[in-house]
Amino acid sequence: MSDELRVGADGWLAGVERLASPNCDRRPPGGAIDLILIHNISLPPGVFGAGHVQRLFSNTLPVGLHPFLDQLGQVRVSAHFLIERGGHITQFVACGDRAWHAGESRLGARSGCNDFAIGIELEGSDFVPFTDAQYQSLEALASVLITAYPIVAAHAHSEVATGRKTDPGPFFDWQRAPALARLRRRRG
Repeated sequence: MSDELRVGADGWLAGVERLASPNCDRRPPGGAIDLILIHNISLPPGVFGAGHVQRLFSNTLPVGLHPFLDQLGQVRVSAHFLIERGGHITQFVACGDRAWHAGESRLGARSGCNDFAIGIELEGSDFVPFTDAQYQSLEALASVLITAYPIVAAHAHSEVATGRKTDPGPFFDWQRAPALARLRRRRG
């Protein structure tokens, strides 16, 4: 798959589905994109393949479908990428732009991780393992991003939003995405 993926000058990847989210803005000037943040998401919780994540990121969640979804009607969030259970990758925000995925967050002395991170959502939860197809797609995507940007670190959302977030959860295995595992080993 990585042979098919290419980052264009506009920050959009060839070889993945594109569904532009309005939930983004410009990154602050002068900063480097040097972090990959890994998340998990399912909507409603534990439900996969319903297309609700795509609707959430595009502000088109239907009302009255499920009580949990109704609570998200005014939420404005996004990520750069979503990797579905079958390995399908969708890009919502150009890499050069700031997606709204990390919320209140801190990495070392730097706050506001959205400013310098690329957010990758894995369709899943804290309660089930991720699929082989997801790890294969994640490895291909991470490898391309690491080549295109000065990425020096990979973290879990829970590591930058300590006490607030738990994703990608206990079933995420960094070793199954070797490109990310190498970044984590470098940090000591």
